[in-house]
Amino acid sequence: MSSSVRSIKVQDAYQHERVELAAAFRWAARVDLHEAVANHFSLAVNEDGTKFLINPNQVHFSRIRASDLVLIDANDPATMDRPDAPDPTAWGLHGAIHRHCPHARCVMHAHPEYSTVLASLKDSRLLPVDQNTAIFFNRYVIDEYYGGLAFEEEGERCAQLLANPAHKTMIMGNHGVMTIGDGVGDAFNRLYYFERAARTYIQALQTGQPLRVLPDDIAEKTASQIEAYPSQDDRHLSEILAILDKEEPEFRD
Repeated sequence: MSSSVRSIKVQDAYQHERVELAAAFRWAARVDLHEAVANHFSLAVNEDGTKFLINPNQVHFSRIRASDLVLIDANDPATMDRPDAPDPTAWGLHGAIHRHCPHARCVMHAHPEYSTVLASLKDSRLLPVDQNTAIFFNRYVIDEYYGGLAFEEEGERCAQLLANPAHKTMIMGNHGVMTIGDGVGDAFNRLYYFERAARTYIQALQTGQPLRVLPDDIAEKTASQIEAYPSQDDRHLSEILAILDKEEPEFRD
């Protein structure tokens, strides 16, 4: 079998995963979760999570197609020598997380406006002041020790912060936000709602008025109810796919 045929078969083996991840990139651009040609989403495709798909180096989210996604192995030290090597910070950050956090099947790192404002505050906690902010109650970790661009040393440090599977969101102090999930729908839904929650919280702070903070028991109840809510993340992704199929069908190519 020729190498070209083998490469097609490998790509086809992950076509479903490629399509879902490409859709997340396209939709992130539509709803302003992207930043120029930076930021990265990745999706594990093998059992231990070390082999994963990630966006190609410095391609705008709005143009990414399923076939553009790069398949790499977190345990392959020669990754950055490849002609299609990912951005070095993508390898440093996502490679470390997929290497050390097998529960992080899908990893999304971005610098959306309000999440990044929250990450820039001395107190970066997201207080439960409404239903969306309550979703994240006791379910995030704050990185307090930003050390520069996310090359390998920084990636290893961040991976340690996500070792607890209960923490599916990381507020990256002085940097941005990262969400992880069981799949594309789970991680993207979390990223979308975190930015919405951060916007509500930052705008509430801007009023200068006292905040109506929910009691811990109600915040926890709300978060638990959302987690048990039937397939919201799957439906969110299904609707995104349906819209893109009608308006930008080439994303599946």
